[in-house]
Amino acid sequence: MRKRWRYKLLKYFAIAGLITLVVILAFNSTIRPSLPKTPVPKELYDVISPSTYKFILNQPELCENRRPFLVLMIPLTLKDTEARTAIRRTWGQDGLIPLVTILHLFVIGQPAQSDPVLQEHLVRESKEYGDIIQMDFVDSYHNLTIKTMMIMNWIATYCQGAGYAMKIDADIFLNVHYLVDYLHEQSESSGKDYITGSVISDAVPNRDSFNKWYISEDLYPDSWYPPYVSGAAYVFSVDLARKISWASRFVQPIPLEDVYVGLCLHVLGVKPVYATKFLGFRNLFEVRRLKYERCTFAKHIIVNGFNPQNLIRIWHDFQKSYFTC
Repeated sequence: MRKRWRYKLLKYFAIAGLITLVVILAFNSTIRPSLPKTPVPKELYDVISPSTYKFILNQPELCENRRPFLVLMIPLTLKDTEARTAIRRTWGQDGLIPLVTILHLFVIGQPAQSDPVLQEHLVRESKEYGDIIQMDFVDSYHNLTIKTMMIMNWIATYCQGAGYAMKIDADIFLNVHYLVDYLHEQSESSGKDYITGSVISDAVPNRDSFNKWYISEDLYPDSWYPPYVSGAAYVFSVDLARKISWASRFVQPIPLEDVYVGLCLHVLGVKPVYATKFLGFRNLFEVRRLKYERCTFAKHIIVNGFNPQNLIRIWHDFQKSYFTC
């Protein structure tokens, strides 16, 4: 009797998995009309144009004479000293995976009010670690789209020889081993026009002016967003950095940086890819906050929501016996 119930249960799971897979494939194959390729007015494009901003600190030679497998681009602010230290001691540390070159860079703007003490400290950090890019746009939540486009431009200009790049927030736990293994498992098609993460496929503009993600009809009149990946973390083939930068000439800037990247992808006709395992049941880019459990974290590429102290504590435990899970 028990065997019969087990068989039925497995059968139901298999059917559910097939249905999930069919839905995902059907969605990915859905063709929606491309946005018209009409350049945005110059005064609007200048808001996100790389030519508008200047480098305060840069690392233009970081990718010279080497072809990194992965470049981690981490947006944060001038005051996030603890976060930078924690990342250097955890998933951003050099030589984490033998024979795999992974670089990390912190991308920073400047505060609305200057802070000479913190700025001097940042300059010293840059000289010591060689991992800081700073530009003269104002760091703010509404300027995250500007920061993201500066990331794309930096990769397209200074690191075209890399395989993949990852935009990842500073409060994320990154399972570097799993990510590298996952990318190695992908077909050769992941080397071009490839972007993956936690895909959001059913989002609509929020018209509540008190909401954090509010966007007015004047700024974005359409009633739906094209598929995009959560801005917490996503991975893309390096060729997309140049293409997204180009597409930005045809997309009016909006303050929602992940949606904006999705709009650029829509212009390019590129669809983000779900990063899942077991017929779509497990999302590898977990943007929810999860209670730490080593073997649960070992089965995800990212998990969201950690302060620097917790990140260091969890990382040390995770590294001790990751491969036993």
